[in-house]
Amino acid sequence: IYPIAARLAGSLVHLKTAGTSYLEALHTLAQVDAELFRDILEFSKQRYPEDRATYHVSAEVERIPASSELSDEDLPGLFDHFDAREVLHVTFGSVLNHPDLRPRFFRSLNEHLDIYSEMLQKHFVRHLEPFAS
Repeated sequence: IYPIAARLAGSLVHLKTAGTSYLEALHTLAQVDAELFRDILEFSKQRYPEDRATYHVSAEVERIPASSELSDEDLPGLFDHFDAREVLHVTFGSVLNHPDLRPRFFRSLNEHLDIYSEMLQKHFVRHLEPFAS
């Protein structure tokens, strides 16, 4: 689809999926593995000052509630929170290279692949549907 979009839309459209797919994976974990998601969130908040150096971003860690202040049911709501989404997005490399978080991330995601797949499909359909109209 990328060559077709590029040919038809030229520079009017920029399609990115890796970061979105990662955020949807975290969104899945926030729903099915609160303990792991809390660990990733707190680690990401610690890593953000260093990881943000290669990005033009404006999130402020101080505006993100501590995971301990949120109920398990509140965790998915962080994906509607600009600062939380940006911090989680920017720190993906550190999370996926962490010797404890990486295996837990993939194990949990694989255990809930059906939910992750459904979330990805909904997300991409919503964003790509305008191209099919």
